[in-house]
Amino acid sequence: MFDLRPVGYVIGLLVAVLGASMLLPMAADLLAGNDHWPAFLESAIISALCGGLIAIACSNGVGERLNIQQTFLLTTGVWLALPIFAALPFVFGATEARYVDAFFEAMSGLTTTGSTVFSGLESLPPGLLLWRGLMQWFGGIGIIVVAMVFLPELRIGGMQIFRSEGFDTIGKILPRATQIASRISVIYLGLTGVCALTYLVLGMTGFDAVIHAMTTVATGGFANSDASFGAFSGAMEYAAVIFMLLAALPFVRYVQMLSGTARPILQDVQVRAFFMTVTTVVLLIAAWKMTMIDQPSETSFREATFNTVSILTGTGYASTDYMLWGTFPVVVLFFAGLIGGCAGSTACSIKIFRYQLLFASILAQIRRIHSPNGIFTPRYGGKPVSEDVLSSVMAFFVMFTVSLGILSVLLALTGLDFVTSVSGAATALGNIGPGLGDEIGPAGNFAGLNDSAKWILSAAMLIGRLELMVVFALFTVRFWRA
Repeated sequence: MFDLRPVGYVIGLLVAVLGASMLLPMAADLLAGNDHWPAFLESAIISALCGGLIAIACSNGVGERLNIQQTFLLTTGVWLALPIFAALPFVFGATEARYVDAFFEAMSGLTTTGSTVFSGLESLPPGLLLWRGLMQWFGGIGIIVVAMVFLPELRIGGMQIFRSEGFDTIGKILPRATQIASRISVIYLGLTGVCALTYLVLGMTGFDAVIHAMTTVATGGFANSDASFGAFSGAMEYAAVIFMLLAALPFVRYVQMLSGTARPILQDVQVRAFFMTVTTVVLLIAAWKMTMIDQPSETSFREATFNTVSILTGTGYASTDYMLWGTFPVVVLFFAGLIGGCAGSTACSIKIFRYQLLFASILAQIRRIHSPNGIFTPRYGGKPVSEDVLSSVMAFFVMFTVSLGILSVLLALTGLDFVTSVSGAATALGNIGPGLGDEIGPAGNFAGLNDSAKWILSAAMLIGRLELMVVFALFTVRFWRA
């Protein structure tokens, strides 16, 4: 019989920890002298009590390791359970949001998507602004651990190619997760601290610097203003670009650098391809803006660089309404968002390494057609790629494309127009942030969408953040019989 207790125990503990973390925004509201702090106290009590009771009830079933079904269920269950409770402060607090809006915001935060249903952010109490930043910060480090520990073990979307870099996780999921998380947490916290200090030096207030540092390093994109990062300009945009790029690199490489060697990150073919892609897209859009828009060259380059890096890494900040730039840059940014950063980073979407493996497979097939008697093996980083990795990558691309199509149709059935449906599906499934069009574009938000669309998009954020296969496997009979 399938034992849910180990899964429930871990989920319960994490929900309880989430509840305890709500005391931080409660303290922020108390220090600000407003009367919004009870919303966080109530939410903290509910979350800690529910999580604690679940953990206690399941504690007698905790073993040394999880089987494959329990691991799949745990990976999905955590990202489903946490937004349910993370939404409570928005329901009880100043926003007095309906639960569908609160859940959308919480799911967007924890998956570091960055789409929002709230406007008038400048008028929100500091506690809620801090909570939005904390959710993305927690989600950012959470997805790194998932990408380094669980996904290689579960053979998801070609992630098994990084198994050797995940500190030998086979058969030792939870103990190794703790070890990896402790090393990465130090790097993640340090990177956030340096980012906050940089923003502070460049002119942000301490409060804005901390929150924007958390959402920058998490590549989440929640901001404290309806203008997103447009409330800041100049040097702060360049600083944000640097930290978004750093957050989109494999965190395991930082661990190796701290161990005394920078060679792995310098020789990583994924990192090289990522920077080549960023450079190409930035130059294309900057050249377009300088040619077609009457704007100073520095402004054109800065806006092109910031918004390109923001979309490509899935951060979702916007410093200006790039919908006004013309059709070409909008189309380029749309497809750039479907590229994403490196595996094992806080970045989202399809990821660079999958495109590399796809192109390597296509090239090998072309060579086979040209020379039928030859033996051509796809290679990644100079090493041959196994058939199971290639099959996993191909399956991921197929499932991503099919999922994007189905989600677009479902959104269209709720009454949304074509551009909103397709871009909404893409931005949710890729955890990018803003969509296209007047309603959900960089100058708008998702508040005006109907409830059905919000639930669909919330599900898409979860599916996309967990690399699709983790969630879809739970709906197959064959998986549960294994």
